[in-house]
Amino acid sequence: MPRQSRLVLPGVALHVIQRGNNRGACFHVRSDYLLYLLHLHELARKFECAVHAYCLMPNHVHLLLTPSSGDGCMSLMRELGQRYVQYFNRRHGRTGTLWEGRYRASLVESARYVLACYRYIELNPVRAGLAERPEQYEWSSHRGNAALQSDSLLSPHVEFLATGSREAYLGLFEQAFDVALLREIRESTNAGYPLGSDVFKAAVVEPTGHKLSPGKPGRRPRDPGNETESGSEPDLLFGL
Repeated sequence: MPRQSRLVLPGVALHVIQRGNNRGACFHVRSDYLLYLLHLHELARKFECAVHAYCLMPNHVHLLLTPSSGDGCMSLMRELGQRYVQYFNRRHGRTGTLWEGRYRASLVESARYVLACYRYIELNPVRAGLAERPEQYEWSSHRGNAALQSDSLLSPHVEFLATGSREAYLGLFEQAFDVALLREIRESTNAGYPLGSDVFKAAVVEPTGHKLSPGKPGRRPRDPGNETESGSEPDLLFGL
């Protein structure tokens, strides 16, 4: 099935996933994670993308960010990918591609969905069995967002600020994650559909001609030049 072009609106959050090629590891040692975050920090400033949440899993990366321009996210991910692959190949004596094609991205409406993506991203290590609680995983934004440690990479989204306190934010992680919402986040990001209410989709997304969901085409045809992944459920460790 052809994949449509990414929809990016300046000032609106994006959930981004980039996976290792053929489910291969993107990070082997501690310095790999540290260097990726260093480059992410530098390039987020360069391309004016506010990073709200992140999680570096062994073979894929999650980001929640808001670009200030239409090409900010694309420029960030392109240069970040190039820099990191050059380092990774030198460091580990390898050649060739590291990433599985292009990154995936889904536009995220404020209110319910932004905070859900915060939780989705920071709970990824728990779902994958790499930690019992999100604060136990070193390579995510959770400890920074929960004010357990300083993290200068992070810029709080307005919906994060609206929670009002550290305790309120942590309280979100004590709630069971709605299974339907979990599936909606996963499917929207994998396929590039906007994640938001019907009102948001009709008022903001539909006028762009972007496809709203698998069964709801927009006004323009899809880009025939790319392919999307199958609808099969991915392994928890490999690209949630």
